[in-house]
Amino acid sequence: MAITRSLSLVVAFAAALVGGCAKKDGAAAAATAGRGPEKQPVEVTPVVRRDLEETLTVVGSLAPNESAEIRPEIVGLVKGIFFDEGQEVKQGQMLMKIDDAELLAQYAQVEARYKLAELNVTRSENLSESRTIPQSEFDRARSEFAAAKAELALLKLRLEKTEVKAPFDGVVGSRALSPGDYVTASTVLTTINDLSRMKITFQVPERFLGKVHNGTSFSVKSKSLSTDQNVTGSVYFVSSVIERATRSSEVKGLLADPPEALRPGMFANVELVLDVRRNVLTVPEGSILTSSGGPQIVVVTDGEGGKVVQFVPVALGLRAKGVVEVRPLSGVLAERQPIVASGVGALVLFPGAKVEPRPLRAEFLNGGGEDS
Repeated sequence: MAITRSLSLVVAFAAALVGGCAKKDGAAAAATAGRGPEKQPVEVTPVVRRDLEETLTVVGSLAPNESAEIRPEIVGLVKGIFFDEGQEVKQGQMLMKIDDAELLAQYAQVEARYKLAELNVTRSENLSESRTIPQSEFDRARSEFAAAKAELALLKLRLEKTEVKAPFDGVVGSRALSPGDYVTASTVLTTINDLSRMKITFQVPERFLGKVHNGTSFSVKSKSLSTDQNVTGSVYFVSSVIERATRSSEVKGLLADPPEALRPGMFANVELVLDVRRNVLTVPEGSILTSSGGPQIVVVTDGEGGKVVQFVPVALGLRAKGVVEVRPLSGVLAERQPIVASGVGALVLFPGAKVEPRPLRAEFLNGGGEDS
């Protein structure tokens, strides 16, 4: 009797519980039916018109505008050195003097012979006019005078070469000689570098060479430069030969006003501007929906009951720093028009679907985007 009463209580409790759940689910379903389909939250951003640049980043090597090893042209003892290591010098400034005592003695000797030959020519001309001497004597006097004059000019040139001068404005390096050293034509005194401008050499792959020419602009970045320094230059040489080993071509650029932080021999990143598109429509890369029919943009428009989405097929152009150029193939895509900015490949969207627009997250506001 007790067992029968207990079973009745359990059955009654279970029935009450099931009935309560059924009423609750029915109420929820009724509420959902009255509210309509849920809106999909999406992050949106406007379509922006901007100038877009196609760039290529390569590694280059810096070199001075001009660089030369300073060597004497004649042999002899070093009489004096007239520069300090690391000093800025001007073109024509004397750097080293070679002992010229022997050459000065030879010059005096030849100069005396030259003066005598000059007198003999003058005397022979007077006698030749009066037919006092034969023509052969007059010709010999003129030949001796010409030889003495040439020898005097040669000695004068050799005397000038005892003074080693700077070939251009620049900064001299360390010196390898001291006064009293004996030098020959192969002896290096020092080096001189023109740092008023700086050259940079880099390799450009063959598929980009058609967009690189004389005057192509570029910017240089290096760890030795501060982040706010903007160093720019332009290309002045593009090799006509492509290297087989690398399938690239040598390109040289010129930095007109390089900062002191850049030194010859440094490596630096070179960002070439290959193409510039003016006033084009751009969207974040993460907003591109790739499908079998081609790339599309999900546009947010006004519809019945709120915001809805439409799919606009587009052609893609230049890509730069997280944004991509788009051209609508059909439909309308206007400046400042809101589009779904990220995650389009993971959202359940279809034409006419209702959405709840939300601002794009801060990390993507500067032209960035998520990969779809």
